[in-house]
Amino acid sequence: MLNSSVIFFIQNGRDSLAVAIMKNIVVVTVWIFISLISGVLVSTYFKNPVFYENPRYILFTHMVINDMFQLTLAVILYVISYVFYTIKVYFCCFLILLALFATMVTPLNLAAMAVERYIAICNPLHHSQICTVQRTHLLIGLIWVAAVSPFITDFFVTVAIEPVSFFQSSVFCHPVNVFKAPYLLYKRPIIDALFFCFVTLTLLYTYIKIVFEAKGATSDKSSATKAHNTILLHGFQLLMCLLTYVIYPVETVLLYIFPDRIPDVRYSTYLTVYILPRFLSPIIYGVRDTAFRRHLKKYHLCHAKRAKVKTLSCMR
Repeated sequence: MLNSSVIFFIQNGRDSLAVAIMKNIVVVTVWIFISLISGVLVSTYFKNPVFYENPRYILFTHMVINDMFQLTLAVILYVISYVFYTIKVYFCCFLILLALFATMVTPLNLAAMAVERYIAICNPLHHSQICTVQRTHLLIGLIWVAAVSPFITDFFVTVAIEPVSFFQSSVFCHPVNVFKAPYLLYKRPIIDALFFCFVTLTLLYTYIKIVFEAKGATSDKSSATKAHNTILLHGFQLLMCLLTYVIYPVETVLLYIFPDRIPDVRYSTYLTVYILPRFLSPIIYGVRDTAFRRHLKKYHLCHAKRAKVKTLSCMR
């Protein structure tokens, strides 16, 4: 959690009107661009029933939708911090909880995708029996339960210890201003460490096993090589996700080094931690996939050609 000095910096560092408008325009424009890319990938999935039976694409689409959801919440919170500055605690609490849930889902989803690739490469004969569509949907449900559980208890504790008037008051929307129970100072780092140790160990184990499988493979080296490259990309994506959980100490250091550049520090960390990973996800996992890319071209390029032909015919 942030100490009191950093909270003061974050709450009192303000941009000029022109700079604030420009920063918000950039953030919203990037959000629209990423949402369009992600939306095209999601629509490609739903237009092709063949993907419905593949756990890999089910998990990938779930991750893209979750990233869109998380990015939208991050943009809303960012714009609110400039436009309204303070909002009612009950509304802030609602937005923060949703953002925390979505944030925790991403690394767990990456771990699930890595395990699915591990089974597909190292145990291909049983892949169809182990990785069924029903079990994949159940796994997604368990991922959300695991992501929600640590934070929903914080909400109940806050409701129990804070008076009703607190939820009617207005605050700068930040977790430390809403969930103020002293034990949270220790709980959040422990939860973060447990989750990411689990995900990191899962990725390392699956990557090592796939690398050895690729070296020993004689008939399907290309498939195994692609799989361990995918696991590497999972690791890179996890590293990007980890930035979300080290943003507080990083901001602390940067704000002490550059005390006169508070808004710029906030803006830079926001772009790096919340925007960039969501931009990379659809590119890394969607566009580079051969089957997904083929259907992407088939449906959306054909749709563009039909629209062009229709426009020309109307002009005539």
